[in-house]
Amino acid sequence: MLHRNISEGTMDNITGKVAVITGGASGIGRAVAAALARRNVKAVALVDMNTAIADVAATLNAEAGREYAIPFQGDTTDGAFRSSVFDAMGSRFGGVGLCVPAAGITRDDLAVRIDKNTGKARIYPVEQFKLVVDVNLIAPIYWSLEMIGRIAEDRAARGLKKWTPAERMQGSVVFIGSISSQGNRGQISYASTKAGLEGAAATIMKEAMFHGVRCSVIHPGFTDTPMVRAMGEDYVAKNILPYTQLGRLIRPDEIADAICFMLGNSAVSGELWVDAGWHAPA
Repeated sequence: MLHRNISEGTMDNITGKVAVITGGASGIGRAVAAALARRNVKAVALVDMNTAIADVAATLNAEAGREYAIPFQGDTTDGAFRSSVFDAMGSRFGGVGLCVPAAGITRDDLAVRIDKNTGKARIYPVEQFKLVVDVNLIAPIYWSLEMIGRIAEDRAARGLKKWTPAERMQGSVVFIGSISSQGNRGQISYASTKAGLEGAAATIMKEAMFHGVRCSVIHPGFTDTPMVRAMGEDYVAKNILPYTQLGRLIRPDEIADAICFMLGNSAVSGELWVDAGWHAPA
């Protein structure tokens, strides 16, 4: 006899849940927090290094008409800070069940560049590469594992073992990949980290479903965020828009809507490309 999965409704996997979002002060992270509020999430830990995170949370709460966004300022690569966020949210709202580790950086440059004066090759600085890996790859993975580990502990404490389809989904993770994971000139470190998230998500999904947690990756195209705007209007006009079939930058709320779909729909796994038809020039 087939079991009817009580978690099959997409809203059921978001309504009343507690979420953690890194990179929440702007861009995709902030847009996801706002979108989750409209879908009746219980609370969101809004995490960012930016000192403006408290003001952002206050604005989101005012827009929602309730206090659901809780600001946390700190370094996402710091394990003690990460644990403190989950501790604080757990004690106040209950266990975290949604995780969108959206914090990321770019340190773009050619992998190899010839110095015009000396004729010597200058290769991409390894310190820069390690920094991008720490922020864009290692940190997101460990924010997701923090949530999964706590869900696993809670289930073990209640005498539960392997998750079954008759239960509600216990949690969901969406990593922020990028179209750059396919390769993009000048983004050796950034592209490597975004491609790495694909392997991490596929592995975590195979393991974490034992505890009832799904894991997937969204690959946004060029989105109207501070990171993209920092490239400059001329760069966007010459190197991005001509190769984007949509003819404009993607809005953060468009990415956030797709992320909420991935968080909420129990059948979704793997990767979703939200690229506005962008294709890298040869």
